Amino acid sequence: MLRARFGRCICAAGISAVVVLLLHASALPGLAQASGGATAAVTFAKDVVPVLQKNCQECHRPGSIGPMSLRTYEEVRPWVRAIKQKVVAREMPPYRYDPIGIQHLKNDLRLSDAEIQTIVRWVDSGAPLGNIADLPAPAQFPDGSKWAWEDELGPPDLVVPTKPYTLPASGQDRWWRPIVPVGTTADRCIKALSVKPSLKGRAAAHHANSDLMVPDEKSGQYVQLERVSEYASGKSGEIVPADGCRTLPANSMIRWDVHYWPFGEEVKDDVVELGIWLYPEDHKEKAKHKQDLKSYSLLMKGGELEIPPHGTAMTQGFHSFKTPVRIDSFQPHGHARLVGMTAEIFHPDTGKLEMVSSVSNWTNQWHTSHVYEDDYAPLLPTGAVLVLTGYYDNTAANKGNPDPDQWVGGGSRTADEMSHAWITVTHLDDEGYKQIVADRESRAAKLSTDQQQ
Repeated sequence: MLRARFGRCICAAGISAVVVLLLHASALPGLAQASGGATAAVTFAKDVVPVLQKNCQECHRPGSIGPMSLRTYEEVRPWVRAIKQKVVAREMPPYRYDPIGIQHLKNDLRLSDAEIQTIVRWVDSGAPLGNIADLPAPAQFPDGSKWAWEDELGPPDLVVPTKPYTLPASGQDRWWRPIVPVGTTADRCIKALSVKPSLKGRAAAHHANSDLMVPDEKSGQYVQLERVSEYASGKSGEIVPADGCRTLPANSMIRWDVHYWPFGEEVKDDVVELGIWLYPEDHKEKAKHKQDLKSYSLLMKGGELEIPPHGTAMTQGFHSFKTPVRIDSFQPHGHARLVGMTAEIFHPDTGKLEMVSSVSNWTNQWHTSHVYEDDYAPLLPTGAVLVLTGYYDNTAANKGNPDPDQWVGGGSRTADEMSHAWITVTHLDDEGYKQIVADRESRAAKLSTDQQQ
């Protein structure tokens, strides 16, 4: 009965996701049958290149992680049908976030409806080059040695590297867990974090987690304190809001947990680096609230994840907090059989279930932390429940499934499955919660007044 119920749940969710996608697609003028009326010709040089430069070329260029380069007309032309298919399905760019729930995101990489329409009209009209005089200047991108936030924040204040590790060309998954000193002599508030794999090692780095370790007051031995960062392919890093403090303790150590996946080439003396930007020394006194990053499970305590061959499954986790909180970001995590995850808030005082975020076309090839804009980050009063639901597909219909004939259980290997979400939470008190609500209402009222004038 349990598996049958899960199967119905995941099928219903899948149908809903398809309906959402079809409704969303049907709203695009370029996806509907032309209804007459002349429109200006769409060309590669004038219309398409700006879209590719803004949304695609950072990955699709020589030396980057995209499977093909999309800089020139000669490079793009053989792929036009595939490009149209991927952008209409919203599989590319790989920001798999549904048009329901909170839509105000700081790092939203989705194409706009107008951008999708441009691609569709261009391909359907034969993908013309156009006037080469209309071509914009080639986009310039930093090489992989540059930090994610370097343009905005400058170089990191601290860089914590792993010890070198040599990965063989083939074999089973490998884990590298060195412990290295951070180099701080006083408690500081973290402003931003970014994990940077090596240029060659990024193809093998499935994830790279780092935990803080501090000296125990009694024994003097280093003990694990809390997670400081999490990296998987597609994640740039994290920026801590100015009203919060994620503490980097004095004399701390970093315990790395790097999961390597051999990919056919040996990687010698590979090093993964953690860049840390710090707020000024007096920020700890100014910051009103504590922020942390944790893994929130979608399995009930003692529960196991088990997916039968050619079957589906659903997991669900419930989390409440002792104080009011603000959810700053949401990042689903799983492996090849996870296809979707939602985050909702249950309000026991009203019985309402509020949708926060939905990702119904998830892929483990690209991990994105969905960061909410400041005035839209969900607030949970004390007593509210964060509800996380994951959907798994172990059938041949799942394009990312390596082998639907296998039983799949929970575990750390890429062949296993996981069921959790990485979530950054700012912990508030009652006064802080009320102040944030009041500030948001005040800004919204001012914006409404300004728009009416």
